[in-house]
Amino acid sequence: MNKPLILFLTFLFLFSFQLRAQKEVIEYSSDLDHKTIHFGFYLGLNKKDFKISYTQPNTFVEVDASAGFNIGIIAGWKIHKNLTLRLEPGLSSNTKTLAFTNILGGQRDSIRKIGATYLRIPLLLKLNTNRMGNMRPYVIGGVSYDYNFSSNEKNPDDNFSGEFRMSTHNFSYEVGFGVDLYLYWFVFSPSIRGVFAINNEIIRDNTPNSPWTEPIDFFGTRGVFLNFSFH
Repeated sequence: MNKPLILFLTFLFLFSFQLRAQKEVIEYSSDLDHKTIHFGFYLGLNKKDFKISYTQPNTFVEVDASAGFNIGIIAGWKIHKNLTLRLEPGLSSNTKTLAFTNILGGQRDSIRKIGATYLRIPLLLKLNTNRMGNMRPYVIGGVSYDYNFSSNEKNPDDNFSGEFRMSTHNFSYEVGFGVDLYLYWFVFSPSIRGVFAINNEIIRDNTPNSPWTEPIDFFGTRGVFLNFSFH
């Protein structure tokens, strides 16, 4: 099981156990349930790698991904008491290393390190249950526009010069679940989400039949985001 998911589920278990231990539940921050527009911010972690499919057999790219961070703001518009439209612009960053096992040679030829920072603009629908004391579980999903600051798309050099290039403008969809925890001064909302690229992010090398890009059919980001929101 993924480590962010284990952490998230452990936190929910401990919080729900604390609520059951209370003899009388005092509902906090109840005024936030009646606001049509609300704002907040989020911090979080991510683990992103790539979904890769190939045009040729016996081709394989190994992805070693490090953990990264997310930070952004939240603007929510309550459409219905259980349905909210959310805009969550922010930044995400992490580093990935690609190992091209189909290419013989030293590290210069077979290893590519990709440090990517994205401006992400997700547009999401959040579907809540009715409030249960100071808890309110939800599911969330939608689409996102991602601007890759580290894409190298316009770089004239390609893998023959040691440069792996990716597209600057990308789109993805994300789905997940979380819970609103009503505290005395604010609402704390941990959530876990899966993020999946819609478009092909690879930029082909200038030389035909490149051993780095020609065997790849689809190359798109996928990842797990663990966000902690405050509003």
